[in-house]
Amino acid sequence: MSMSASDGGQNFEEINVTPLTDVFLVLLVIMILIAPIIDKSDLKIKPPDTRNAKKDEDSKAMTIDIDKEGKIAINGKELAPGTSSEEIQNLIKQFQTKTGKEDIPVTVNADGEAKQRDVVAIMTAAAACGIKRMRVATMQKSGY
Repeated sequence: MSMSASDGGQNFEEINVTPLTDVFLVLLVIMILIAPIIDKSDLKIKPPDTRNAKKDEDSKAMTIDIDKEGKIAINGKELAPGTSSEEIQNLIKQFQTKTGKEDIPVTVNADGEAKQRDVVAIMTAAAACGIKRMRVATMQKSGY
């Protein structure tokens, strides 16, 4: 990094930090631009509102309703708060025995503001009972 005195130059004994500063400034700008995007990357799902959805008219189908407080109703019969997934599995198995079919269609009607963990718990309980035909819908709003 030094030039000889015979070349008419001078010795450079300091490091030029300008390119290093430029790189740090570019990285800082990139981080400032990306920070809001990283903050908004959480899983935020808003299910669509339904007004005129078709319902299964088949009497051998099961409907499970979940409201925003986490209350569960199976075929219109409301369950006690804090019902475990094992109890839900037993109710599904009873319905399977009653209908005589192992793989019954299940419709999970979830309120638009229901917690995802409640919906997943119902789906897991149904899958443990051998249910393969399942759909998740949002509850219909009344008054329309």
